[in-house]
Amino acid sequence: MIRRCMVTAINIIVIFIFLSGCAERGNADNGGLGNGWQAERKMELKYAKNFNVDYYKDGYALITISDGSRFLIVPRDCDAPENINKDITVLRQPVDNIYLVATSAMCLFDSMDSLDSISLSGTRSEGWYIENARKAMESGDIIYAGKYSAPDYELIVSSDCSLAVESTMINHIPEVKEKLEELGIPVLIDQSSYEAHPLGRTEWIKLYGVFTGKEAAAKQHFDEQTKYLDEAAEQKKTDKTVAFFYISSSGNAIARKSGDYITKMIQLAGGNYIFDNLGDPESATSTVTLEMEKFYSTAKDADYIIYNSTIDGELHSVEELTGKNPLLEDFKAVQNGNVWCTSKNMFQETTQFGLMISDIRRMLTDDGENLNELNFMYRLQ
Repeated sequence: MIRRCMVTAINIIVIFIFLSGCAERGNADNGGLGNGWQAERKMELKYAKNFNVDYYKDGYALITISDGSRFLIVPRDCDAPENINKDITVLRQPVDNIYLVATSAMCLFDSMDSLDSISLSGTRSEGWYIENARKAMESGDIIYAGKYSAPDYELIVSSDCSLAVESTMINHIPEVKEKLEELGIPVLIDQSSYEAHPLGRTEWIKLYGVFTGKEAAAKQHFDEQTKYLDEAAEQKKTDKTVAFFYISSSGNAIARKSGDYITKMIQLAGGNYIFDNLGDPESATSTVTLEMEKFYSTAKDADYIIYNSTIDGELHSVEELTGKNPLLEDFKAVQNGNVWCTSKNMFQETTQFGLMISDIRRMLTDDGENLNELNFMYRLQ
């Protein structure tokens, strides 16, 4: 009798779990929009993990960001569907008059020939190394509307801004996001900096392709970058070690944290970052400050040096580098002539990460004259 009761109870529990699972699956199937519409397909993503896109009938697209925000893109000349979930922000395609604060996204719009979707910038013209962006600001096609922490609300509203694209820095000042939304400006926080794979950041071009109606161009550009990565992956690993850093005004070495996207590009190119476990993997910061003596103890044996000029400015000679600290004269890479400097545009070129990996690969393997033709680095003499 007891055994029968136990079996019956177990069966009831199993049935309950099964029905609950069906209910959850039903909600997932229906519940993109909450109005009974069924998604017809999903966007194919290769590396990006922080957004996805569901496509519905007649060209409607639901974008979901990893922070939980959702945006329904409504095709031109179509009406927004009724009875959708209240958390979904409706945007009509093509999305224009964008206030772009996330600097990493500018090159994505540029590569799709969609700068005309942007009317306001969170960076002044002199801060752009993307030539077309700088020209658009100098001509007045894109206007400076204040940085992320101090936007010009009056200008943004008067410009009929349809969307603010912010970087994750906005999370430190939530009152700005709240104010923009209070004024009727939807806010999308670009999460590409959280992508684990470098080309995951590049793949965000597909999201902005949905906004601008240029998905084909976005996919074409992304596929071109994956080809560079695939070509590098086909080659043997070099096991050459690379130090990536700059010297601060206080004389400390500012090195990339192990496992960040720059060090992963070095690995994907067939090299090894000189530091195995530098920095806290749980920390959001991408760099680690080291006293020069501590930096010297490990980095002096690196086969190659890549000097990060983004903060400190471009260098023109090895002598200029060693003038920052005489200890650098003892570095293996300095003595062997394997010292490189980044071009300033490197960190505003999210669209070109595949090509950057190809550049690093060529640096590690090619001693020929064509090394003078690298796109994002140059050798110091």
